[in-house]
Amino acid sequence: MLISALRYLGKAVLLGLLLAGLLFFAPRLHLLNFGLSDPREAPALSYAYAASQAGPAVVNIYTRSFQHSALNDTKELLPQSLGSGVIMSRRGYVLTNFHVISDADQIIVALQDGRILTAELVGADVPTDLAVLSISADNLPEIPQDPQLSPLVGDVVLAIGNPYNVGQTITQGIISATGRVGLSTMGPDSNGRQDLLQTDAAINSGNSGGALVNTRGELVGINAGAYHLGTSQEGYGISFAIPYQLAKRIMDELITHGRVKRGYVGISSVQIDTVTAKLQNEQISQGLVIENMDSEGPAVKGGLQRGDLLLRINDKPINNVRNAMDIIAEMQPGTKAKFTVLRDGKQRVQTITVEEDVRFSKSNNN
Repeated sequence: MLISALRYLGKAVLLGLLLAGLLFFAPRLHLLNFGLSDPREAPALSYAYAASQAGPAVVNIYTRSFQHSALNDTKELLPQSLGSGVIMSRRGYVLTNFHVISDADQIIVALQDGRILTAELVGADVPTDLAVLSISADNLPEIPQDPQLSPLVGDVVLAIGNPYNVGQTITQGIISATGRVGLSTMGPDSNGRQDLLQTDAAINSGNSGGALVNTRGELVGINAGAYHLGTSQEGYGISFAIPYQLAKRIMDELITHGRVKRGYVGISSVQIDTVTAKLQNEQISQGLVIENMDSEGPAVKGGLQRGDLLLRINDKPINNVRNAMDIIAEMQPGTKAKFTVLRDGKQRVQTITVEEDVRFSKSNNN
């Protein structure tokens, strides 16, 4: 009995000592794990690496244009606008927004290392608000790029640019949404429809054309601007960027051809809901109703009519307006495409010869 009692007391004392030790050392465990003796030595969250990788390749852009002088009957080259740009290649190709350099007679690019260069316009694409410039210099920085990059909602991003000409500035936020429709004017077959990244990183005047990068410094998109309600200059934390994959594709087209070739058939449409579609035909669950048509466009020439329910293009089911516009825009001019429509309760196939969309060609540097 005595031995059992001593054993019981010994276990209780040992357990008490262990608990006392834990209580004494617990507040210091988080310091011991990191080999630190002071909480102030704990590593702080920083995006300095991303900034150091991407920052040198983001440039300031200044434009000047000839304006009539009020003092004499001559034209003077005066400052017009400012913005930002991204060096995409060591060959000197710079990507920026079209609205930054539109109507400019002279484009000046300022690098972060202090070099000032004159840029030439390679080409511009109004629907996506993108332009490619060319500069000539040695040892140009190039922004990190990942062709397989797929941004996700919630990703941390940094917006780099020259807001209000205060010098290169970096703001931080997250990707708030993807798949936003572009805010530019949308007519028949509008190619202003594009996926835009939405972010709450501040993008102010002068940031346009700058870089939106991830925490590795890789290019996620080209900053396009902030959302403003009416004439208010308050952005409400809603900004937009053109996705890298789209921007890179447009850039390559402009470098190769001087313009972006898009298919055009001359229709505008609205998506029909499932219930309405089934009321027209119980076999139909989706489609687009053709609302407006270019009176001299390919669709009219090919026999399409207002009110037709567009079901398929080249046997590809049409799910929504953007889907249809993308399919059409991807087609090369001269392509003969089969449009399956429902008219008067019957399906029919109309062959349309796709033409090139030249509505914005005057704004491109051909």
